[in-house]
Amino acid sequence: MDILSGVSEFFGLDIGTSSIRIVQLRGTGAVKTLDRYGSAPVAGAVAMSDSKADQQKLAQAIVQLCKQAGITTKNVAVGIPSNRVFTTVVDMEKLSQSELAKTIRYQADSFIPTPLAESKIDWALLGDSPKDPTKVEVLLSSVNNTYIESRLDMLENAGFNVIAFEPDTFAVVRSIVAPEAAAPQMVLDVGARSSDLIVVVNGAPRLSRSIPVGSEAIIRSAVAGLGVDAAQATQFVYKFGVSRDKLEGRVYNAIINVVDNLVAEIEKSIKFFQGRYPSLKLERVIATGGASTLPEFPLYVANKFGVNVEIGNAWRNVSFPASRQNELLSISNHFAVACGLAERKA
Repeated sequence: MDILSGVSEFFGLDIGTSSIRIVQLRGTGAVKTLDRYGSAPVAGAVAMSDSKADQQKLAQAIVQLCKQAGITTKNVAVGIPSNRVFTTVVDMEKLSQSELAKTIRYQADSFIPTPLAESKIDWALLGDSPKDPTKVEVLLSSVNNTYIESRLDMLENAGFNVIAFEPDTFAVVRSIVAPEAAAPQMVLDVGARSSDLIVVVNGAPRLSRSIPVGSEAIIRSAVAGLGVDAAQATQFVYKFGVSRDKLEGRVYNAIINVVDNLVAEIEKSIKFFQGRYPSLKLERVIATGGASTLPEFPLYVANKFGVNVEIGNAWRNVSFPASRQNELLSISNHFAVACGLAERKA
């Protein structure tokens, strides 16, 4: 969903439900150099609201963060939250690129949940269909025009030049999945209010879902189960996680139902993926976002599905001084989207 191409300097902007994050990189090629980055908390009501007053507050917060971080450009690539994007893989006839584009426009209303006239759509050819060798797979994404135009107005009024909008899920894949990895990888990005689940094959998403379970639900469950306030519950959750033997299993017992709800959705997605691609086996899960730092959560998922689970590194393709390694790796799980947006080819 590019608006302008050929821009040499820009930064990535991730507007989350509880924080905004920015990353600016320098250089060209596969590995770029970290130039600037920053984050600031923002109230979920403000970040997700469509009201003009809240949009102005959000714009002011972004301007302030850019000043604090020393961002040197007004050009920005902006993430679109997965709950605002519809993404699907469809099988279509083998046609030339131009004919395929016409067919997608013609048939889009049968694929996407909003009318074509009210949507922006983007698509990418993935290759031959695993179900029908006479057809090809197409990755199709759509987003409501009103949402994009509202975001564009907010940022332009604040003095920014939006060069691209991109689904958060695509940005995450770019930053933490090795492009040379041919075997299927699942990315699990656990946010505050929802979790994004993406299965990637040969660098391209084949399945993308937003699950309405995030770290806030885990913490609410701990508040109720432990009888403590949110601040204490957060400390307990991120100190003991899903460890059965810590604190007599009290934290585990308080949160395990919510964790299992998330795990059940992962299981559904794995079954759906394997049903469509029976010859492919999921090789690993890459965890990022809030719950990736939950003690023993990666191990819990690994034992449940018999796959390798690793913690994603948002700075995998980024060079920075060795002296900053501890600082950057400690916040990596929160910067996958912003970093992936900054890594776009302009």
